Amino acid sequence: MQLNRLILAAGASALLVGPLVAVAQPAATAMPAPPTAVAPSSPTGTLPASPHVVVSGDIVTTLQGSGHFTTLLKALDVTKLTTVLKTTPNITVFAPTDEAFQALPASQVAFLMKPANLPTLQKLLIYHLVNLPLDAAKIKGAKGPVVSVETSKLQIDGSGDPIKVNGADVIQSDIHASNGYIYVIDKVLVPPDMTLPAG
Repeated sequence: MQLNRLILAAGASALLVGPLVAVAQPAATAMPAPPTAVAPSSPTGTLPASPHVVVSGDIVTTLQGSGHFTTLLKALDVTKLTTVLKTTPNITVFAPTDEAFQALPASQVAFLMKPANLPTLQKLLIYHLVNLPLDAAKIKGAKGPVVSVETSKLQIDGSGDPIKVNGADVIQSDIHASNGYIYVIDKVLVPPDMTLPAG
């Protein structure tokens, strides 16, 4: 079953993100080959341990309370996206853990955090956002593309266990914060048209 059929009725409001504006989610169409996540899969084939995130208010407050998202939260702060994630209703965040960011080459993290490259970092971060409330009931058993706030498509696969997003494993799903959903992922997602420096 195509995921976009399950969420088309939900609709989406415009989301202002600094200088970038995402319009309402268009109907998703089939994607040729989904972009992959950056970090390699675990050699043992086992999932990383879940951070056991507990809801404590909005999305940002919930991530802060976990203690497993310091890099993501710092990136949101420097790109002025923290307030957006705190106040925008009905959004879904695919949140990479600190371990996911640590799996990136140090040169890529340093590149992204340079002040001159903040537009690139912002683009990467909003690729992890969907302007729809995607609870697990909409994803389980479905498979297909969903348009991110960055406007590139995310390939979500809920046909197996765990749920996958562009090949990244969801290690904790359906965390229902006051303004949307958090899915904890084990890899950093990179838009298909973005090239980061080699590690």
